[in-house]
Amino acid sequence: MIAVNCKFYLKTSILLFICLFQLNKIEAKSVPEEELKHTLALSNRFPDSAFIQLKKCYHQALADNNKKIIGICLQQMGKICYAQGHYAQSLEYHQQADKIFKQLNEQDLLADNLNDMGVVYYQNFNKKSSRKQYDQALRLYKITNNNIGLGETYGHLGHLYEKERRYDSAFYYQRHALKEYQKAGYKQGEAKIYENLGSIHEDLVRYDSAKYYFDESLKLYKAVNNEVSSIEVINNLGDIFRKTGDYKQALKYTRTALSLSIATKNEYQQASAYRDIAKSYNLTGQNDSAYYYMELSRKHVLHLYSDESNKQMSFLQIIYSIDKKNDEIAALENSKKVNLVISIAVVVVILLLIIMGALTISRQRLKLRENRAIAEKNQQLNLAQQQQLELKSRELTTHTLQVIQHNNFLDSLRTKLDEMIKEDKRDQKKQLQQLVRQLNQNINHDQQWKDFTQIFEQLHQSFFDSLKAHCEELTVNDIRLIALLKMNMSSKDMAVIFGISQDSLRVARYRLRKKLNIGQGDNLSTFIQTI
Repeated sequence: MIAVNCKFYLKTSILLFICLFQLNKIEAKSVPEEELKHTLALSNRFPDSAFIQLKKCYHQALADNNKKIIGICLQQMGKICYAQGHYAQSLEYHQQADKIFKQLNEQDLLADNLNDMGVVYYQNFNKKSSRKQYDQALRLYKITNNNIGLGETYGHLGHLYEKERRYDSAFYYQRHALKEYQKAGYKQGEAKIYENLGSIHEDLVRYDSAKYYFDESLKLYKAVNNEVSSIEVINNLGDIFRKTGDYKQALKYTRTALSLSIATKNEYQQASAYRDIAKSYNLTGQNDSAYYYMELSRKHVLHLYSDESNKQMSFLQIIYSIDKKNDEIAALENSKKVNLVISIAVVVVILLLIIMGALTISRQRLKLRENRAIAEKNQQLNLAQQQQLELKSRELTTHTLQVIQHNNFLDSLRTKLDEMIKEDKRDQKKQLQQLVRQLNQNINHDQQWKDFTQIFEQLHQSFFDSLKAHCEELTVNDIRLIALLKMNMSSKDMAVIFGISQDSLRVARYRLRKKLNIGQGDNLSTFIQTI
C-alpha cells in the first residue's frame, strides 16, 4: 500500500513539474509580446524611450533566438524612425524585418511590414516601389483572408491614386477598403476611410458630399474615443464651412478643434486651428484678428519645428549612442572570440608540439633500441664468426701438425729402411725397396692436401683468386707453398710436409719469387701476407 502511494505521489509530482515548465515557457513567450504592445503605445508620445525599450527587447530576442520577436522589434523600430523623419534608417529596419518574416512564413506580419515599406517609399517619392509593396501585401492578405489588412492596403492604394489626382481609382480602392473594414467591424478603419472619401470630395469641390463623409468619420472616431483624429476631422469640417461661405460655423468648428488640441497638447493641430481661424477672419475683413491668429499659428509652427528638430537630434543621439554601445559590445565579444581562438590555437599547438616531441623521442628510443639490437646481433655474429675462425684455425693447425707428425714418422721410418737396405741383405732388399716406394707415396697423399686446402679457403676467403691475379702460371706445389707461407710456417716444417730437404725448399722458394716478380730486396713471406 505504501509503495502504491509513493508511485502515485511520484507521478503527480512529475506531472506538476511538467505543467509548471510549460507554463513558464508560455509566460516567457508572452512577456516579449506584452512588452512590444507597451512600446507601440509608448512610441506615439515618447519615441526615444520606446526605441531604447525596443533595442533591449531586440537584443534579448537575439540571445533567445526568437526570430519572430526580432522581426517585430525591427518593424516597430522602422515605424519610429519613419515617424521621426529618418526614412533611410526606417527602410533598413523594415527590410531586415521583411527577410525574417519571409523565413518564418509569417504572411500577416510580412504583409503588414510591406504596407509600412510602401508608406516609406511614398514619402521618398518612389511611387512605383510603393505600389509594388502594396500589391504584394494585398496578395498576402487575400490568402490569409485578413479583412483589416485588406482594408488598410486598399486605403493606401486609394490615397496613392488621390495624390496622383486619379480620383476614379482613388474612389474605387477607398470603397473596397470601407467594405473590408465593415466586414471586420473595425470602426477605427471605417472612420479613416470616411475621412479619406471626404478629402477626395473636397478636392473635387463637392462640399456637401465631403461634409457627409467627414460627419460619418467624426461619429466613428468619437465612438472609439480617438480624440487626435477627431480634431483633424473637426478642422476639415471647419474648412468646408469656410469654403462654402459659412464663416460663423467655420469659426465654431475651428475653435472646437483648437480647444481639443490645447486639451490634448497637440501643438500641430493648434497651429492648424490658429491658421484656419486667421483665414476665416481674413475672409470677413477682420484683418487685425487674422494677423493675430496667423502670428500665433506661426509661433506654434516655429516652436513645433524647433521642438521636432530637438526631438530628432535627441533621437539621432540615442541611435548613435545605442549603435556605438552595440559596436563596443560587438568589438568586445569579437575580441573575446579572437582571444578564445588564439588560446585554443596556442593550446592545440602546444599539444601538437608535445605529441611531436613524444613521437620524436619515441622514434629515437625505438631507433636506439633497434641500433642496439643490430649492434648486439652484429656483435653476436662477429663473435660467432670469430669463434668459427678460431675453430677452423685450430683445425688447420691441428691438421697441419698431424701431417707434420705423420710425415716425420714416415721420414724416420724411411731413414731406417734406407739403412736396412744399405746392410745389403739380399733376401730383404727387394721387399724393403717396395716398402719405401709405398711410404714415399703416402708422405704426400693428395687427400690430405685437399682437406688442408678446404680449411684454408674457409679461413682466407678469395685468397687464391687474388693470388692468380698476380700470376696465372702457378703450379699446385707453388700454391701449396704459398699457403704454408701465409700460415707463417717455418722452413723446416715446410720441408717435412713436402718431404724434401731444406735446400730443395730454398730452390722452390727462389722459383716462386721469379714467378711472382718479387724484387731481390723484398721478402717473399711479407709479400704473401699482403695479398
